[in-house]
Amino acid sequence: MLNFITEGAPDGTPPLIIAHGLYGSARNWGVLQKRFAASRQVIAVDMRNHGESPHLPSQSYPDMARDLAEVIEANGGRADVLGHSMGGKAGMVLALTRPDLVNRLIVADIAPVAYTHSQGDKIVAMRAVDLSTTTRRSDADAQLKPHLADDMLRSFLLQSLRLGEGGASWRLNLDVLEADMPKIIGWPEVSGQFTGPTLFLRGALSDYVLPDHAALITRLFPHAKTESVEGANHWLHAEKPREFQAAVEGFLG
Repeated sequence: MLNFITEGAPDGTPPLIIAHGLYGSARNWGVLQKRFAASRQVIAVDMRNHGESPHLPSQSYPDMARDLAEVIEANGGRADVLGHSMGGKAGMVLALTRPDLVNRLIVADIAPVAYTHSQGDKIVAMRAVDLSTTTRRSDADAQLKPHLADDMLRSFLLQSLRLGEGGASWRLNLDVLEADMPKIIGWPEVSGQFTGPTLFLRGALSDYVLPDHAALITRLFPHAKTESVEGANHWLHAEKPREFQAAVEGFLG
């Protein structure tokens, strides 16, 4: 089963499951998870091949959806699901294939489509770090910088660097993520509809959810509505956390 972090106590209502994006972890959501947990139980998962979850030979969306189903079944059998980017696609596949497990769905800045951009440059950068000589995050940051100029992006990736007496290592299964990158940026063949309440929450500055996607979203999620977080790009929950929180809580009630 996936590793997960729980905040808040069960109160008889479905918990909120948070599924992070590519190269992320449950820990990335710590502050927002605690805020959401003021009124409900919130479970943030480490997706497979991320964080403290098992390293497995596939990163397909049907497999990720089954992972989320297992967590939900172990925590009451029904949940509200919030997924960002890769986690949003996994949440959509879960809702379409196991609608009995999903109460309400929130998809953060991703659409049910295949994209053409690869995220492989981050893997190249992480592989350039000499883990045998790395004892501090600042060491790794200096080695990442020639490949990734964005300070925020490097800080995000470094949250997945494990340091300890056994040496440095990435919590990410880079080999599988690289091999399955076409699946990660793609969209699987999946049938059905999810007729429950659904919110597509996009960054107003992001190009991940476009007007061209509206017809497909409506076909798969007929009760979906779309809202934008002003001033936010793809990392809307990190860039505008208060506005993101307000939109999520406004939808969940």
